[in-house]
Amino acid sequence: MSEEQAQQLLQQMQMLESYFVDLSNREETLFNVLREATSAIESIRSLKEKENSDTLVPIGMGTYVQSKISSNNKVVLNIGAGVAMEKDTSAAINYLEARIKEIEIAIQDTSAKKQDVSARLEHGKEQMNQLMMAAQKQSSG
Repeated sequence: MSEEQAQQLLQQMQMLESYFVDLSNREETLFNVLREATSAIESIRSLKEKENSDTLVPIGMGTYVQSKISSNNKVVLNIGAGVAMEKDTSAAINYLEARIKEIEIAIQDTSAKKQDVSARLEHGKEQMNQLMMAAQKQSSG
């Protein structure tokens, strides 16, 4: 391999490393959304058990006010693009469970892509090592 090919390989590896970091960040974000959705389902289920319950409502900057939840029949769901819908609790749970399935598929896809990129990076490292060994042999021999 020529020096130009080595430079090309190095650039490809840098792009793959950047892509791997992006995939890792996406995977972390998806896991956070998954935890949030699971927590929301648990909260809705626990609210259904009590007719009236006390809670803390965040108002920003780590500040909360105490509040009473007087109705446990309906919840408001943000469905994206700034749109929210009021749904009964069982419909809200069904919606969130469907979203969880979508998130799990996205996590699996992202994980598979990470494994592919990791394998390609390893292959690139092996090629780079071979190049270095060949260059050393040419220098000394």
